[in-house]
Amino acid sequence: MNARADEAALQAATTDGDLDHALRGEVAGLDVPTLRERFVAQGAFVALERFLPATITARLAASATALLPRINRNYLPGHKKGGSISRHTIDEHAPWIARLYRSRELIAALERLCGESLQACPDNDPHAYALYYYTEPGDHIGWHYDTSYYDGRRYTVLLGVLDRSSCALEYELHTRDEATPTESGSLCIAPGGLVFFDGDRLRHRITPSREGEMRVSLTFEYVTDPGMRPWWRLLSNLKDAFAYFGFRQLLRGRTRAPLRDGA
Repeated sequence: MNARADEAALQAATTDGDLDHALRGEVAGLDVPTLRERFVAQGAFVALERFLPATITARLAASATALLPRINRNYLPGHKKGGSISRHTIDEHAPWIARLYRSRELIAALERLCGESLQACPDNDPHAYALYYYTEPGDHIGWHYDTSYYDGRRYTVLLGVLDRSSCALEYELHTRDEATPTESGSLCIAPGGLVFFDGDRLRHRITPSREGEMRVSLTFEYVTDPGMRPWWRLLSNLKDAFAYFGFRQLLRGRTRAPLRDGA
């Protein structure tokens, strides 16, 4: 089968209905009560070595590779270095990822894990779903929280897309719970793997990449309340522009029309 036929097969396997159907099979195989218990015990954090079906993982890898020329490189001395692609560029060149983000099966599974009702981020949020690339020596991000500027909580999903690297997700649990000792951990997110956590409660980083390595992850963000005060919106926009996607993406987000269903 040639490359064009491979892509056609992947597209056929990741239409709206088939996305939910494929994810339904994966979700049905999860021991959700045990995972929910682990999520709570670990301070709103859980990792699955494998979650996405192979067809979806393969198409994510193909889309991430095709989008390499559109990476926005960024460097903040002492904190982060790497590449990013915002949801606005994804919507233009790989719109099927938006359907995965809004999958009923995926959101329902996440709601069962965290015990809360989750909503998609507003259409002008470039972080709602984004690709992050570690393609040069020293690409990394330092210790941080995925701080929510929304009125409600913001939950982060990390999905492994490509990993030919020595990079690791290092994390600290319970850092904001004075009654529980802090626990440290480290893991690599294999293609198709999933990590789910409350962004305001998990302190984490990605360790630096080495020469010739490549790592790509896809993040989804969901909120319990999509409201945001004007001051926090300004701060969030400035952080996104400087540290992730550039000012063009900020302007695109302000003028962007909402996606049509199935876009």
